[in-house]
Amino acid sequence: MALSFYNTLAGKCEIFKPISPNTVNMYVCGITPYDCVHLGHARAYVVFDVVRRYLSHSGYTVNFIQNFTDIDDKIINRAQERSIAPNTLSETYIVDYFAQMDRLNVLRASSYPRVSQMIPQIIKFIQVLIDKGAAYERNGNVLFSVRKFRGYGKLSKRNLDDMRAGARVEIDEEKNDPLDFALWKKSKPSEPPEVCFDSPWGKGRPGWHIECSVMSTEALGSTLDIHGGGQDLIFPHHENEIAQSEAATGKPFANYWVHNGFVTVNKEKMSKSLGNFFTLSDILAKFPPRVVRYYLLGQHYRSPLDFSDDKLQAAASSLAGIDNAAMRLSVVPAPASGNRTLENLESAVLEPVLEKFREAMDDDFSTEKAIAVLHELKNDILNRATLEPEWSERAFNTIKLFMEDYLGIAMIKDETIPREVEALALQRAEARTAKDWKKSDDMRAAITAAGYKIEDLPGNKYRLLKI
Repeated sequence: MALSFYNTLAGKCEIFKPISPNTVNMYVCGITPYDCVHLGHARAYVVFDVVRRYLSHSGYTVNFIQNFTDIDDKIINRAQERSIAPNTLSETYIVDYFAQMDRLNVLRASSYPRVSQMIPQIIKFIQVLIDKGAAYERNGNVLFSVRKFRGYGKLSKRNLDDMRAGARVEIDEEKNDPLDFALWKKSKPSEPPEVCFDSPWGKGRPGWHIECSVMSTEALGSTLDIHGGGQDLIFPHHENEIAQSEAATGKPFANYWVHNGFVTVNKEKMSKSLGNFFTLSDILAKFPPRVVRYYLLGQHYRSPLDFSDDKLQAAASSLAGIDNAAMRLSVVPAPASGNRTLENLESAVLEPVLEKFREAMDDDFSTEKAIAVLHELKNDILNRATLEPEWSERAFNTIKLFMEDYLGIAMIKDETIPREVEALALQRAEARTAKDWKKSDDMRAAITAAGYKIEDLPGNKYRLLKI
């Protein structure tokens, strides 16, 4: 089965055909670092991390670029409220971004260009648009002429005459048409000098949309294989990226557009204005990062993901089932033939499991179906009365391959069990052998009180887990 996924531009799933046979050039819109990373960010970057991992494991070299919008109205306003420099504020939240994404096991991008580092390239790009008649200067502002780009609206499927202008800061009196949007914004007297740059049109700073066109094409060339981001970016941001990029180069900007769905709370989009906003650090203070990542991948990436503590707790219980199966496999003695490698996984027993997992991922990166395959394997493991050593090793490596390599969910690590808890477990095992069920129950209660649970395994063996 060939890899296919939903292309927002085409409005349907398409078989993936990169520009170069063995390389994928992929750009994902990054954060505007003016506040802490939230669960919506986490969903987007975990989703695209899995896309990247799967492409890599499918044999592609992935050039993965993700930007930081470190010059923006929100950053300037927040910095002025706190009486600090905008770059100090943005750097604080860039550090927070990396800290939280590292906890979620999101791989680092190939590079992270910043708007502040690309001002000369942005000015040059804007001048090309002016020279081609696609943009115009007005009193120190430069605006893109939307009606001069015939394909405007092809991504969002909107009718040009029904649209509203897509700039973050309206400058209607300067526009030839209400739909035109800012490429360069004239500096205001109240703005700090570090966000005011010299240009042929006077001091100013880039508009929101132009930055991604410049940063992506500078890093990856005129046409990208994949451009990604949240559904909220389809219009106006990505629509405007297409217009200005294709007007400048005369080439398609991106062949595949991939967008993840919103995080919702009680079916409403999570947002600060509604008061239903949750920072990632607050959530990770209550739930382990691997549980949060598992939860984020439990719903198809294009569907809304409803958030609640109950849903995260359900994800924790579901993940614990896979953990228990893996732990049962890990107590089986190693086969006499020695350690196996990932190349040995294609066995007659486990090959159908591998095939079903890959089919799920090839079908629009359906992580929820891939996780269901993991649970089928889990049930097979837990339902077997005995486990053959060679099969157990292969099954354990299969789970590890799926969980860590493809989904990026770290396998649970063994912890040192306190000696007194081990002693209680041994006493319980002896009581069970002697059929002293009362003592056995008393020992289980003492183990639970110490913060551990005991899982019975075949052959009067057991496994201790921290609660």
